[in-house]
Amino acid sequence: MNIILLGPPGAGKGTQAARLVSQRGMRQLSTGDMLRAAVAAQTPIGIEAKAIMDRGELVSDEIVSALIDAELLAMGEGTGAIFDGYPRTSEQVGQLDAILARHDRQLDRVIELEVDEDELVRRIVGRFSCANCGAGYHDEFQQPTTAGVCDKCGSSEFKRRKDDNEETVRTRMAEYRAKTAPILPSYEARGLVTRVDGMAPIEEVSAAIERALVTV
Repeated sequence: MNIILLGPPGAGKGTQAARLVSQRGMRQLSTGDMLRAAVAAQTPIGIEAKAIMDRGELVSDEIVSALIDAELLAMGEGTGAIFDGYPRTSEQVGQLDAILARHDRQLDRVIELEVDEDELVRRIVGRFSCANCGAGYHDEFQQPTTAGVCDKCGSSEFKRRKDDNEETVRTRMAEYRAKTAPILPSYEARGLVTRVDGMAPIEEVSAAIERALVTV
């Protein structure tokens, strides 16, 4: 099975992808992760990509497509793929179709985790973590049992991510909408899109995704 998993930052996409990897043995193909791995390994594609990025330019569709093509070849026929961060343009939709066809695969489902923007801001802005062990907390939903003391390691040092602020979250939401707008119509026309309430509890989101995949 080959699916595209869509959702803005904070929607729980990473959590759901990890569950699909664990439960279904699928492979998550994140273009960002693959690109970083290729650069680190100094593969021919990685060397070419690094030179482009060092110039401050965007990596071309051809390079991204080559990364995905190589990964599908290495995976073999028996492993399903979760496409994360690709495609993002109408052109890339066509390129992915061509890549899948070369590997005798087809796209089975496009799952979008829908979120309420105001609630997502509330979720993200309230996050903080233990500076020592990384245990996660939230201003409203998950305070330490003892105020100012980490439940896990007892540290009294906490930190927040610099980009966990309302302005950044809303900018990311706008970017996400801009990126998904070009690709959804073509997949909707094929009847491939299933929308899932990303604000529901994790187990309910997983169950909804599983129902969508069972019907494929």
